[in-house]
Amino acid sequence: MRLVRQNDGSNVNGGSGGAPSGARGTARQAPTVPQVAIRPSHAARTALVLLTVTALAAGCAEATSTTVKPAAGQQLLKAPPARAMDAYATKLRQESSARATAAKRWGLAKPPLPAPPAPEKKPRISTRNGFEVDDHEGLPPVFTTIPTKDKVVFLTIDDGAEKDPAFLRMMSELKIPYTAFLSDYLVKEDYGYFKKMQDKGVVLNNHTLNHRYMPNLSYERQKQEICGMQDVIEKRYGKRPTLFRPPFGSYNEDTLRAAGACGIKAAPLWNEEVFVDRWDYRELDRDLHPGDIVLSHFRGKEHWKGTMPDMVRRFLKLVTDKGYAVARIEDYL
Repeated sequence: MRLVRQNDGSNVNGGSGGAPSGARGTARQAPTVPQVAIRPSHAARTALVLLTVTALAAGCAEATSTTVKPAAGQQLLKAPPARAMDAYATKLRQESSARATAAKRWGLAKPPLPAPPAPEKKPRISTRNGFEVDDHEGLPPVFTTIPTKDKVVFLTIDDGAEKDPAFLRMMSELKIPYTAFLSDYLVKEDYGYFKKMQDKGVVLNNHTLNHRYMPNLSYERQKQEICGMQDVIEKRYGKRPTLFRPPFGSYNEDTLRAAGACGIKAAPLWNEEVFVDRWDYRELDRDLHPGDIVLSHFRGKEHWKGTMPDMVRRFLKLVTDKGYAVARIEDYL
């Protein structure tokens, strides 16, 4: 059995030069539907002309009138109400203004960029080259980047040690999506903190019960760690996760088999890690890429030279300066 392992800390530093390049997937293509040319009848062509003339008349009507009297035998056409478009534009302006105000309040030089709409067709996710186990077929894929052309990155935060109320307020006011990977030995100190997080739309995922180095454990012990955390999250938060991140990014075939047996569908790792005072990179180019997964941790001054809001400020500065938005990883999976 071949062990595939990727660790936190120094092993994610781009300067090591030992990490394999990321595999880029492609979105699924819908099958081509053959088109059949149909010659319209004389009557159909006449009706089409009448409808076109009527529509043009509606577009040229005065602003005080949104309907045009139909010709004999023709359907009544209605122009779209201008008020609906005005309301939508007003909403966009208000959201932009709110982002700018929140950014200033939290010490950001620029407001975060809004994420594009979630893709209707989800990207095809596969295991990154070099991250496979010996018999990976049918096991949850392991990946560091989601294939997309959208200029977005995904923020993921691990473990649950720090429980900073200011962090919850900041992310809520800035409307920054993120995903949490939780370990029960830390979360159980304050389950309510993460319930508040969930109530704001954050998805709570599996990072094992006790944050052990999984390849050192038997299959049964690994299954207890993963399925046990599934049970905790379901009991406390009402839903079993489908995403799992192995502690330290370390796993073997037993890890992924156990995860699959516990209902896990995917095992996302990360391509960058952000701290209060620096970024670490997996790739040699030391840069962001569309669809990159970014790792951070629930940490405060006890472990860092700053707070979680300080980490978020460093994260958003680089992401925004490079023209990226932060998107929900669940929208792409």
